[in-house]
Amino acid sequence: MHSKTVNKIAHDHHFGESDGKNEKRTLMVVLLTASTMIVEITAGYLTGSMALLADGWHMGTHAFALGISYAAYLLARKHMESSRFSFGTGKFGILGGYTSALFLGTTALWMIYESIHRLFNPVSIAFDEAILVTIVGLTVNGASVFILHNSGEHGHDHGHSHHHHDHDHDHGHDHSHQDQNYKAAYLHVIADTLTSVFALAALLAGRYLGWSFLDPVMGIVGGLLISRWAYGLLKDTGLILLDGEIDPEIRKQAVELIESDGESRIADLHVWRLGSKEVSILATVVTGEGRQPEEYQARLADLPNAAHVNVEVRACQDHECRCHCHDAQHSGG
Repeated sequence: MHSKTVNKIAHDHHFGESDGKNEKRTLMVVLLTASTMIVEITAGYLTGSMALLADGWHMGTHAFALGISYAAYLLARKHMESSRFSFGTGKFGILGGYTSALFLGTTALWMIYESIHRLFNPVSIAFDEAILVTIVGLTVNGASVFILHNSGEHGHDHGHSHHHHDHDHDHGHDHSHQDQNYKAAYLHVIADTLTSVFALAALLAGRYLGWSFLDPVMGIVGGLLISRWAYGLLKDTGLILLDGEIDPEIRKQAVELIESDGESRIADLHVWRLGSKEVSILATVVTGEGRQPEEYQARLADLPNAAHVNVEVRACQDHECRCHCHDAQHSGG
């Protein structure tokens, strides 16, 4: 059976989370959180405040989780030129997002457990001190949300060029799929901010209305909501790490584009993500028209986020093909 494959002697595989702005913003939040941690722990030791100490160590876990996201950017950039990663370093970010989601989920479960324990075993609360510490934490978390929210990751288009397999094409990049690593960092600060808001509301109600039971109740509500976010992030990143089936619409578009001539048919098709956005396509096409792989490459050029495309063409040699086998024999296919 005759076959032809789209080939190019050399091309890069820079399919990774290389957004410098996201990396810098993540580092800013890590530094802000770590600085707050140091200040609170120091003040807690000097004043003997357990509330400050507790929040300081909490900020430490917060900084560690965000540090995972930043480390993913560093590793992806460091190994971008490495031949050890056949399809680039995009999955460093996915792995970072997955790990952060595990961390987020564990924190949520701990919040629920601790809140249920407190609900049945109430403890006295130093409301004035706790309210002050919560306001400090909310301010830092709010600043972190502001820094991360003001990113180009929230829906913008830009044009750029891909050059693969002797075919150049320019197309819009719509960012319909977010940087999962950045999303993990953003969800973490959102979750922490939400926790601070719930805690402040509960503490104010306890301080001025005597509703101390609201403190653990709010902890349970916050834990359940954060658990839901963590599960969604685990599901999205886990699917990418396992090369799972991507959006069926993208696969459907690829099939329609390849078979648009009415003569070609898909014999084998694999479509998976190389990172948060980039899509890789590996297709085997059967045709009796003697078509070249470059033609199918051109058809797939405008498929959203198609960063790495390989097409193998085989001649139709059985009566079940939809193509014209007689023409294939005369074309030398």
